[in-house]
Amino acid sequence: MSAMRSKQYYATSSLVVGYALCSSLLAVINKFAITNFNYPGLLTALQYLTSTLGVWILGKFGFLHHDPFTFENAKKFLPAAFVFYLAIFTNTNLLRHANVDTFIVFRSCTPLLVAVADTAFRKQPCPSKLTFLALVVILGGAFGYVATDSGFSLTAYTWALAYLVTITTEMVYIKHMVTNLGLNTWGFVFYNNLLSLMMAPFFWIITGEYVDVFIAMGSNGKGNLFHPVALVAVSLSCVFGLLISFFGFAARKAISATAFTVTGVVNKFLTVAINVLIWDKHASPFGLGCLLMTIAGGVLYQQSVTGVTSAPPQRDSAVSKQDNGNDQDNYGDSDEEKGMSGIPMYCGKSS
Repeated sequence: MSAMRSKQYYATSSLVVGYALCSSLLAVINKFAITNFNYPGLLTALQYLTSTLGVWILGKFGFLHHDPFTFENAKKFLPAAFVFYLAIFTNTNLLRHANVDTFIVFRSCTPLLVAVADTAFRKQPCPSKLTFLALVVILGGAFGYVATDSGFSLTAYTWALAYLVTITTEMVYIKHMVTNLGLNTWGFVFYNNLLSLMMAPFFWIITGEYVDVFIAMGSNGKGNLFHPVALVAVSLSCVFGLLISFFGFAARKAISATAFTVTGVVNKFLTVAINVLIWDKHASPFGLGCLLMTIAGGVLYQQSVTGVTSAPPQRDSAVSKQDNGNDQDNYGDSDEEKGMSGIPMYCGKSS
């Protein structure tokens, strides 16, 4: 019995450590990738391809189970996949034009818009006093960061606002879709990434990126398309995008929701620390203080909604089975986790 408990302890610890490493490094790796491989549409397409093939292959070998592809489900899920694609597209362009600190600040602001959207569109109760205080703390930290951001640019903050709107829409809408469509967690990952991969060529044409890619392909190595550093950056981004899906899902099943939330908070601090150490373009000390204030507001927000999410109303058995252990609106903790892997942490997991 002791040996079994010891093995279980080490297995759980390994999952949590793997999740923490992937989560804390993913935003920095994505920044590294888009800096050295300046083709956001192609980068995200490669990530979708990696996640789709990864889930399909692991499913074939019996390591996981995902819902089979059907045109009926694809048709129903297409609007949600489109919103997801927009969220990842704006995410990538935000990292392209701004530093990781700015990304984390705006990503941590999502509870503000989600609280409004939940009340307005999902008919959820108005925020409690503690939740409202948490939202004020988040807003204060974000305002302080923006006001003192020496790297402020209209382009970067336009993408930041676009990302904030799309990721909020994705959270509220896909939460609704997943609950009603009946896909399991890996089915959600599979459909999300496969449909997004199918949409990628249309965005290449709309944005004109295909022209830049063809020019780079014909530049005889002078472009950064086949540069060794770019290949390494893209490979790391794709692999970590898939790994975060596995470790996030497995860790969420292995530990309590509270422990998972605490791990998500620690991951944010690790991301900030890593970003400060390896990049020369990051926020000022005051800006970092505002960033930490925003994260603290997210922690307070999580605490304020724990009582609500820990006792969800009774639902039919099909929906309950799908959402078992995963029905938490972890709006503040699904940024780097989700990254570009296509599975929000409130579904399994998740960014």
